[in-house]
Amino acid sequence: MNTRLFNARICSMARGMDIVYGELWVFDEKIAYVGEGMPPRMPFDREIDLNGNLVLPGFKNAHAHSAMTFLRSFADDLPLLDWLDQKIFPMEARLVPEHAYMLSLLAIMEYLTSGITAAFDMYMFPREMARATIDSGFRTVLCGTVNNNSYKNSEELVEWYQYYNTMHERLSCRLGFHAEYTCARDVLEGVAQAVRCLKAPVFCHNSESRREVEQCVARTGMTPTTYMDRFGLFEYGGGGYHCVCLDDRDTDIFSKRGLAVISCPGSNSKLASGIAPIKTFVDAGIPVAIGTDGPASNNALDMFREMFLLTALQKLDTGDASALPAGDVLKMACVTGARVMGLTECDSLAAGKYADLIVIDLMQPNMQPLNNIMDNLVYSGGKSVVKMTMVNGRILYEDGRFDIGVDPTAVYAAANRVIRDMNI
Repeated sequence: MNTRLFNARICSMARGMDIVYGELWVFDEKIAYVGEGMPPRMPFDREIDLNGNLVLPGFKNAHAHSAMTFLRSFADDLPLLDWLDQKIFPMEARLVPEHAYMLSLLAIMEYLTSGITAAFDMYMFPREMARATIDSGFRTVLCGTVNNNSYKNSEELVEWYQYYNTMHERLSCRLGFHAEYTCARDVLEGVAQAVRCLKAPVFCHNSESRREVEQCVARTGMTPTTYMDRFGLFEYGGGGYHCVCLDDRDTDIFSKRGLAVISCPGSNSKLASGIAPIKTFVDAGIPVAIGTDGPASNNALDMFREMFLLTALQKLDTGDASALPAGDVLKMACVTGARVMGLTECDSLAAGKYADLIVIDLMQPNMQPLNNIMDNLVYSGGKSVVKMTMVNGRILYEDGRFDIGVDPTAVYAAANRVIRDMNI
C-alpha cells in the first residue's frame, strides 16, 4: 500500500532534531520521500492531511517481557528479589505456550497506543511472541532467556539465533541470558562459546539492585559486570538491562566493550531498586536506550512515562535541572533504541528506511502552546497524543482503532481467562 502524509511537521532524526514542514511518502513497507513537498509521481492508495501534526520515528521499547501482561497488578509493592522469588517465578511456572500468544498480542496493542513500533522482548515462549508479531504486523527483536533451567548447550543457542533471525522480515533476535544470579558458571561459559561462534552481541539483566550486586560479590568476589566479562561474554558488545548499581570499574568495562545501557526508570522506581546514573553513562559515551520492562513490574507499557521519569530522576539525583534534556531523551527512545536492537533501518525517517513511524496530535491541550514541541513530548506528553502508529508501512493503530487482525475484546477476554484458569 502506498500512503502520502502531507501538510505535516516532520522530525526525521536523520541528521538532527530539527522539525521541517512538508510530507512523507510510503511505498509498500519503506519510506520513498521525506521533504518539503513536490508533485506526486504516482497515485497513492491513501493520502492523509495531517493538518500540521507531527511525524516522528517510532519509539523502540528496548527491554520488555511482553507476555507478562497476565501479571499486571498481581504482585505490587515488593522489593525486586522477593517479588521475583515469592510471586513472579511461581506464577510463570504455570504459564503455558497457548496463553502466551494472546498475552503477547495484548502487550503489542499497548505498545501501539504508546507509539512503540518495535520491542526488544525477553521472555519464555519466543515462538508465541514471534507468531503474535507476524500476525499483528508488529516488529520484534527477540532476546534469549537462558538460565540454569533452560540451558542445554551452546549449539542449541546458535541454532536458536539462526532460526529466529531468518524466520520473518519483521522478526530478528539477539543472544541473551536472564542474569548472572540465574546462570551458573557452566551456563555463562556456554553462552560465551555461542558469542564467539556467532561473533554476536549479548544482553542480560545487570546490576538491577544493590542486593543483587552484594550477593554476586559475596559469591564471586566481583560485581556482576566484572565477573561476566571474565568469560568473554561481551567480546562483541551487547548491553545490560537496568544497570542501576554499576561502579566505576563496571562503567569502564561498558565503555571498553562498547556495551549499551537499557534503562527502565518506571520499573526501577516501583521496585525501589534505585536510580541508574544515566548522566554518568552519557558523559562516558555509553549508548543509553529506554525500556518499559515487563507489565508485572511497571505496570504500564508507556514510553511517555519512561521518558519523563528518565530525565526527571536524573535531575533529582544529580541536583542539576539541566541534566538530560528532553531532546536527548527523545533521541534515546527513537534512535538509540533502534541501533541497540540492531534495527538500523528503522532509526530515522529517510528514503529507503522502513516506514516505522508515529503521528503526534498536536491539537491536544497538553501539546499547546507550541513553545517547544520536543519539550512538550517529554515533559507533558502522554499516550493520548498518539494519533497513528505505522509499522513496516502499515497503519496498525489510528484514532483509537486497531488493525492487527484480531478483535481487541477477544484479546482482553483471553487475558482475563488466563488468570481465572490459574485459580488466583
